[in-house]
Amino acid sequence: MGEELGSKQLALLRELVPRAARFGVLLNPTTQSDTRRIAELQAAAAAIGAQIEVRTASTFDELDAAFVSLVDKRADALVVSPDSFFANRRVQFTTLAAYHRLPAIYPQREFPEIGGMMSYGANIADQLRQAGLYAGRIVKGDKPADLPVMQPTKFEFVINLHTVKTFGLTIPETLLATADEVIQ
Repeated sequence: MGEELGSKQLALLRELVPRAARFGVLLNPTTQSDTRRIAELQAAAAAIGAQIEVRTASTFDELDAAFVSLVDKRADALVVSPDSFFANRRVQFTTLAAYHRLPAIYPQREFPEIGGMMSYGANIADQLRQAGLYAGRIVKGDKPADLPVMQPTKFEFVINLHTVKTFGLTIPETLLATADEVIQ
């Protein structure tokens, strides 16, 4: 799959906020095994001379507390891990990030569509097509256990330019050029 998701998100966020030295990382402890993700992000942060502050949240109140804690620890930016609970709370995320003036990158395009700063993650439409192909093969008689495990192959990078400007940040042309979509 190439470069890991968290490392790529961290690199994109660092390009937008080049002076960032401390990145918050938000994970849901009830749905993920994040040992590998944390190690990946720590290595990526160390490679650019930065640190990460890991926070977990699995409830509405824990999300609020995680943001307050990251601000107290002087996080310069935030990487949000892929998680269905987080996706269902995207309005809360984007509101908290704006309130605390914490630039964030999210795992799904739905976040910048409602005001989040930017996202980098698997293209959901492509994943649904892949699931349809799998379902078709199963209907035709293939055994699910015989089908290969598919990893996402298409990723998309979306920037909400209005939110970037609201934060007073200047987006590098190189970052704009790599975006799959720029929301005005």
